[in-house]
Amino acid sequence: MNHSDPTLRIADDVQLGKNVKLPGFCNLYGCTIGDDTLIGTFVEIQKNAVIGARCKIQSHSFVCEGVTIEDEVFVSHGVMFINDLRPRATNRDGTPKRDGEWTCTPTRVRRRATIGTSATILAGVTIGEEALVAAGAVVTRDVPPRTLVAGTPARVIRPLEDHELE
Repeated sequence: MNHSDPTLRIADDVQLGKNVKLPGFCNLYGCTIGDDTLIGTFVEIQKNAVIGARCKIQSHSFVCEGVTIEDEVFVSHGVMFINDLRPRATNRDGTPKRDGEWTCTPTRVRRRATIGTSATILAGVTIGEEALVAAGAVVTRDVPPRTLVAGTPARVIRPLEDHELE
């Protein structure tokens, strides 16, 4: 990997596993990325985010601080994670909020889950193992393992069949 590529923003504190694939126009800082993971173009992964091994994070996705994505997860294009349940730009006195002046709420995506294009994942949820989040869904609560969820807010549509998990 060529860290001198001006289209790649990879901070010195990023921990990259073996065979991680990074195209241009990525912004990575303070995160950990597991072996054999593919990160798409125009992806930002913030500090204290963890991406497992053999994942695919497609273009234009945003993985914020506090998100843990376990092994073999597929995150489709334009997926947005949120880490603050009460976001505000400023404190009550009008001063800008800084690190430590807001609460980062952890989110977890379990092994082999799939998140569809343009889904939004709110802070504090867990997406279960092998679950499928449909495109455009807004996930506001935990998703059970091996379940399809869709809609705004996302709701359980049905359990996934074994042939859908291959």
